[in-house]
Amino acid sequence: MVTSDFIKALPKTDLHVHLDGSLRVETLVELARERGVKLPSMTKTGLRRLVFKDRYSSLNEYLKGFALTVAVMQDPEAMERIAYELAEDNYQEGVRYFEMRFAPQLHANKNMDMNTVLRAVNRGMNRATRRANRRKEVREGSEPEFNYAITVCALRYFNAEMSPYYKDLFRVHPYTQKDQLYGLGSLELAQAAVTIRDKLGIPITGFDLAGREKGFPAEDHRMAYEFAHRNFLKKTVHAGEAYGPESIFQAITDLHADRIGHGYYLLNPRMIRAPSIRDPMEYVRALAEYIADRRITVEVCLTSNLQTNPRLKDLSKHAFRDMRKRRLSTTLCTDNRLISNTTVTKEVMLAIENFGLSAQELKHIIIYGFKRSFFPDSYTVKRDYVRKIIDYYDEVVNRHTVI
Repeated sequence: MVTSDFIKALPKTDLHVHLDGSLRVETLVELARERGVKLPSMTKTGLRRLVFKDRYSSLNEYLKGFALTVAVMQDPEAMERIAYELAEDNYQEGVRYFEMRFAPQLHANKNMDMNTVLRAVNRGMNRATRRANRRKEVREGSEPEFNYAITVCALRYFNAEMSPYYKDLFRVHPYTQKDQLYGLGSLELAQAAVTIRDKLGIPITGFDLAGREKGFPAEDHRMAYEFAHRNFLKKTVHAGEAYGPESIFQAITDLHADRIGHGYYLLNPRMIRAPSIRDPMEYVRALAEYIADRRITVEVCLTSNLQTNPRLKDLSKHAFRDMRKRRLSTTLCTDNRLISNTTVTKEVMLAIENFGLSAQELKHIIIYGFKRSFFPDSYTVKRDYVRKIIDYYDEVVNRHTVI
């Protein structure tokens, strides 16, 4: 029998986790008190009941919590602490490598520019990583080291009329303009990320696009992704989370996506809206074949999809099942540890319980997270690291003798 203790012991990745969706509840309450931010409740139990739930009625309800978290993330001290704690929480459950993503423009204000935001976040993550790597087993080489990278997120749309979430966000972030934050569109964000990476040595390895898909196509951000592409930033895109396969097609063609965030509707021909697509079934088949052949990895977020998709009543019906049948490259991610009340260990356990993964499938999915990561070092160093991970994975399995 596979236990959560065994999964916790395995080396794991999280390639899709949002900083502003992954605070500790206690930290949110403490920072809110110190900074005079009003929350619906000032207790962990109250916030879990009112805001950060196990299930949500809609995507808008799910998103409301971000207005609260962003409100307390407006100074370097808060940013550093939250980043430190996120890294620590990952490492404590056996996540050896993770890629934290966030939109730094949501935290830039008159007292904190982009450099300051990214410096603070990197300080926190670096400090937690150095501490984890001081463990005797890591220093002596019997366990692989811990590591991280940063992905910056452009946002498809900032208009305050978009949803209640954005209205709340604009109230707590008074320095925003209606359509952009400090004029920082996706191209400017990509340029800033590359400059800060190169000048400060911060491990910014990825560029992402998040926000509502319908009505805000990925192709609008082509210039930003072209710049990222030319400057060797790896590319991921939230696509197929709430819109059809066409959104994923745009991500991999117009934006050169190396990975896809969520991709829930990738294999659903009923979600196709473009009248130019005469044969939806064939379109989906060809798209899936292309993604499989190119090993474009799908960042699967089971709990998050269950919480935000009212059509999904039974997790065993999640598209992940068909992704595995088609041998797509997939990796299991949390999306938001706080908002979704989850961990990597929980996500892996859900996959085992609902999809009957074999021992070989489980190993393949976990190891592929390392292989398809935007690792912040050379290819040869990454290969050596993955080899250490595979060897350590086998050691953990042999010790537990459960699968």
